[in-house]
Amino acid sequence: MKQTISRKNFIKGCSATLGLMATGLGSLQAAAPDRDTSFYQVQAQKPAEGILRGSWVQTGLAQKGDITLQQSAIIVAKNEHSAVHQAALFLAADIEKISGYRPAIQETVVKGIVNIVLQTAGNGNAPTAPLNRLKNKREAFAVLSSNNTVWLLGADFRGTAFAAYTLSEGLGIDPLYLWTGYQPLRNTNLILKQTNFFADSPTVKYRGFFHDDEDVLPRPFDKYGFPLRIGDVPLEWYQRYFETALRLKMNMTAPYVRVHRRYEVQKCASDWGLYYTSHHYDILLSNPFGIERFHLAEKRGVSKEWDWFKNKENMISYWRGGVEENKDINAIWPVGLRGTDDHAYEFPKDTPEKEQAKVFRDAIDAQVKTVKELVPASEPAAFHFTLYTEMLEKYRKHPEDFNVPEDVILVWPDNNDGLMRDLPNGPDKWKHGVYYHLAYFGGAPTKQGTHVITPYRIAEQFKAIVAAGATEFMLVNVSEMREHIMEARMIADICWNATAVLDQKNAAENYLQWWAREYFGMANPAVITKAYQNYYELIDSSEKTYFGATQFELILDQLHRRFNKKQPAKLEPAKIAELKGRNEKYEDAFKQINLVLPQLNREQRQFFFEHLELGLRIDHRPTQAALLLLQALAEPNDARAWNLIAAAMVPLEKLEVEILRAERPPFDKWYIPTWIRTPVSPFNIHRSYTQLREFMANNGTETPIKPRMTFGHNIDGARLWSDFIEESARIKATY
Repeated sequence: MKQTISRKNFIKGCSATLGLMATGLGSLQAAAPDRDTSFYQVQAQKPAEGILRGSWVQTGLAQKGDITLQQSAIIVAKNEHSAVHQAALFLAADIEKISGYRPAIQETVVKGIVNIVLQTAGNGNAPTAPLNRLKNKREAFAVLSSNNTVWLLGADFRGTAFAAYTLSEGLGIDPLYLWTGYQPLRNTNLILKQTNFFADSPTVKYRGFFHDDEDVLPRPFDKYGFPLRIGDVPLEWYQRYFETALRLKMNMTAPYVRVHRRYEVQKCASDWGLYYTSHHYDILLSNPFGIERFHLAEKRGVSKEWDWFKNKENMISYWRGGVEENKDINAIWPVGLRGTDDHAYEFPKDTPEKEQAKVFRDAIDAQVKTVKELVPASEPAAFHFTLYTEMLEKYRKHPEDFNVPEDVILVWPDNNDGLMRDLPNGPDKWKHGVYYHLAYFGGAPTKQGTHVITPYRIAEQFKAIVAAGATEFMLVNVSEMREHIMEARMIADICWNATAVLDQKNAAENYLQWWAREYFGMANPAVITKAYQNYYELIDSSEKTYFGATQFELILDQLHRRFNKKQPAKLEPAKIAELKGRNEKYEDAFKQINLVLPQLNREQRQFFFEHLELGLRIDHRPTQAALLLLQALAEPNDARAWNLIAAAMVPLEKLEVEILRAERPPFDKWYIPTWIRTPVSPFNIHRSYTQLREFMANNGTETPIKPRMTFGHNIDGARLWSDFIEESARIKATY
């Protein structure tokens, strides 16, 4: 009898095949039933020994002084800061994730149950001993369990919020869970061990993440099919950054600057307890990028002329608009003088350098004066002047002419690649800070797709930073955060307590071992530490992330020349030798990885794959394919050469599947082409796969080397986008 199948079941049964066809991977479908499934079939999650996360939970019977958190309430007085109320919301949700029970949030103590009290010093009655330790501190906090009460006490409102986030980690919440995917172990009988924890004021006063060049985050698409450069990133994504910063006890954020500026973003950051600041060319948070693109000059009643010598009042009025828009949030104000995009201010030709220095000083004086006139004096205004690119050279030549006000923090930059360009020579009347890059876009050190700044470099550089006294301010560029979370956490830990992290013989090695225990539950961290060391040996600069892909492209072009009787271009023997040597090192690195994998549970294995293995595969797979193309190039018989070319597709198809494995929700399409990762860009990790597919489709008649795509921040397009957003807001439309 002929079997029939419904249309619904037919589509369901074919979904895997259709998905592979949609991504160009139909050729792998035949092998699917035989594919190794061991990656997904691993041991169940179990508590790891000796880690911070969950270490305050009593796993056995309750002991004297322990407190059961079932039937508890979270107490937050109405007059506590919004940051404390937000921390309470997170804490309630965290306890529910762990225990299934969500504590109610109340304004006053509830009799007969456990009370978790969030209280800022001076805002109620609390045990005297911890309050005495918190006196005259900044952001210090205490967590104390006593008489069926858990006290979360802060020297100020940020300290109180940090106490709540610290309790969450002690109960089992990974501060990086938004990026690692780690869920807490379920515990329906959640018992807090007797706790008396105190954290002193942080090493770095202002410390935060800069989310720059967010090229992949959800937003409308442009005509190239890329996420629109000037499109609005959803607030939910900014909140991921804000929550992560707060859980790591950071207190500052600098969201992406080249967007349609939305007050809801900076207001959310400030309400949650983060100082809002910005890029060094975003003077006084005025968004110079939007002078024309977003009609900001017109809205502020000024012209688009950007000339200090001819119309400085126009510039001051424009900056004033930024202060007016942000005066009611907690902000740290960028000062200085740059162009209306991220480039140096253009002085009239032959302007002497000392005169330029005087102009910078006059502009900064005007900016400081403007803020002090407009911003409520509840807290002294803070400013930062970043000595970036051309500014550092100007400052070095004429430091005596940069006699900026003393409440302006001088911020020293790295070289965009994690090495400090300079630091203060000794104490002076100014406070000092640093601008540091884990991620970067622009030129050779562009870091996209995986992390390349090592814990060894961070430890070395931050020892120098702390020794130089540059601890008033620290802004670290993390781009979209996901690829840089390990190093971001290391920097956050240093900023909170530099002594604990850096004042030991092998600070970086110790951090790697801590990371192995904390995130992979390794009783013997040596095996995973070695895996990370292998990773950093192979991926020791941004160029190494696409070394194999670059050689692949050159060799494929040689094959194109051969098949089309063109003059061959000589390959560099040293590069070919390096390619072969790197492949051998990759084989050794994956042997080490295979020692790690059996010791990991499902969550750990997935995160280990995303954070370490994929970064290696991004270069390893094109390296394997390039070596097969080398064999094809050396094969005199064209038919056999094409067989080798076809074989080169196999490792590249494997990479496409590996990319899909890393693009788990909520990181769908995380590695799609964008305006940074264009189809021809070395930062596009699909490039080799796409090049070989096209090469095979056209029988090698076309070179794989395509002209670079060049396009800027289109002003007309931005104007249209701004008009669309404003009209949508007016009629309350969604898109």
